[in-house]
Amino acid sequence: MKDYKKYFFIPAPPEDVYKALTQPLTLTLWTGSEAVMSTEPGSEFSLWDESIIGKNLEFVEDKMIIQQWYFGDQPEESIVTIILHPDKKGTSAELRHTNIPDDDYDNMVAGWNEDYFGSLQDFYQE
Repeated sequence: MKDYKKYFFIPAPPEDVYKALTQPLTLTLWTGSEAVMSTEPGSEFSLWDESIIGKNLEFVEDKMIIQQWYFGDQPEESIVTIILHPDKKGTSAELRHTNIPDDDYDNMVAGWNEDYFGSLQDFYQE
């Protein structure tokens, strides 16, 4: 199991980034596929036509999202924590993803950089 941590700059205020990460309509707009999402702790979510699925654990409005991402029958939970920090020109999004299966690590890092935060950055730069 491996962990990944990185900061991403998003040219939008934290409240807009939070909505983009938690509201199904906005998620669908920037991901390009239907999203199932709720800010109810314990609810399940899916993104990118169920290529990402998991359970929502905790939310602090406009500040933090904690989710469990599913990777089959792994022994330890894979936890994603996104903390939104205000920045002069937008938001610094702190990503921490723990317990990524070794075989999935490279694809997961590429997905975070290109698809997830890369798409979100592109969405706000247009």
